[in-house]
Amino acid sequence: MATSSPPLDFKVHRREPELIAPAKPTPKEYKLLSDIDDQEGLRVQLPIIQFYQHSPSMYGKDPVRVLKEALAQTLVFYYPFAGRLREGPHRKLIVDCTGEGLMFIEADADVTLKQFGDALQPPFPCLEELLYDVPGSSGMLNCPLLLIQVTRLKCNGFIFALRLKYTMTDGSGITQFLSAVEEIARGRPTPSIPPVWERYLLMARDPPRVTCKHREYDEVEEALIPNDDIVHRSFFFGPMEVSTLRKLVPQHLHKSSTFELLTACLWRCRTIAIQADPEEEVRVMCIVNARSRFNPPLPLGYYGNAIAYPVEVAQSGKVCQNPLVYSIELVKQAKNAVTEEYMKSVADLMVIKGRPKFSLAKSYLVSDATRFRLRDIDYGWGKAVYGGPALGVVASFLIPFKNKKGVEGIVVPIRLPAQAMKIFVKELEGMLKEKPVS
Repeated sequence: MATSSPPLDFKVHRREPELIAPAKPTPKEYKLLSDIDDQEGLRVQLPIIQFYQHSPSMYGKDPVRVLKEALAQTLVFYYPFAGRLREGPHRKLIVDCTGEGLMFIEADADVTLKQFGDALQPPFPCLEELLYDVPGSSGMLNCPLLLIQVTRLKCNGFIFALRLKYTMTDGSGITQFLSAVEEIARGRPTPSIPPVWERYLLMARDPPRVTCKHREYDEVEEALIPNDDIVHRSFFFGPMEVSTLRKLVPQHLHKSSTFELLTACLWRCRTIAIQADPEEEVRVMCIVNARSRFNPPLPLGYYGNAIAYPVEVAQSGKVCQNPLVYSIELVKQAKNAVTEEYMKSVADLMVIKGRPKFSLAKSYLVSDATRFRLRDIDYGWGKAVYGGPALGVVASFLIPFKNKKGVEGIVVPIRLPAQAMKIFVKELEGMLKEKPVS
């Protein structure tokens, strides 16, 4: 069930980075980010990666050229991505739509897709080679908003790697952007879903007022977990494993989502593994897409951040000693807390408290990447062998995955100290052998 990436050493030859500007003139204007977009916790870089096999039907086509042209045309519609972030009064982030363009790197690697192994999953070996950090490009202000590297492989496959500034868009938004690149690369003149800016929909109210509980922004003292012996492993959950876990909860919870089930299971195993004091508080934090929680829902095509980080808090001893149902109920409570009012309350909190950062201390943060169709994006070479997050360090991502036996399921990268990882594996394997709840 547990897997790890094999060591891999290869050389990458990169050309000089270049800027890709929109293919046509675009508006020169300033656009405010929303008060959900520009919170401190989202002022980070988010890398994603897609691996593609050789396709005989694309013989003679260069993926670098195809994608450069498609990106330039897509930026005509998503022109804010060709601009630069500035900071206004009260640290308000503003997009200066300069039309300068995104940063693009053309590269070739002396490695085949097969050499990456059967288990393509984060963390990826040599990610810094596949997504080069161009000096001066990683700042939040006055830098390109997207960094893209397309690397041709010896087998005629290629790797598409992208780094984005999280303040600009969330997982749903970047998937929407790449879906537009996909459509244009395959000959469509315009995206089938027109992009919608309308960030005013998630601005703070006047006057701002916090109406909900937001414990994700508590100031929490970090637990001392050793950082010098960290192990990365990934765990695969196919239909059989998910069914086994589902049988460990009472009948009324059998319809719990796979996300709720796996999050509760992994949080419980992780809490046991880190051996916290039974009285110490531990936290489970879910990344929730709130687009459908609005009435009416946010417009189709809205590509700003529309996510929340609700958290539930419990004593370590209760999470460890209670059956799985206890953890599932807490995960459900966290997810169900997110409403339209909750999102407006978060936006107001940002303005009142100076855009605080959500606290990851003592928290297990989980994101459902199965809902993003990054693996389904086809630029002409077929669907990606892997498409999703390139790192699994801060959050545990639930990533759609096909194992080497051809079984479709979910893979989850986990990062823990070596001794804690041993306990984690033992607890998870024991849970998968437990007798069903009658």
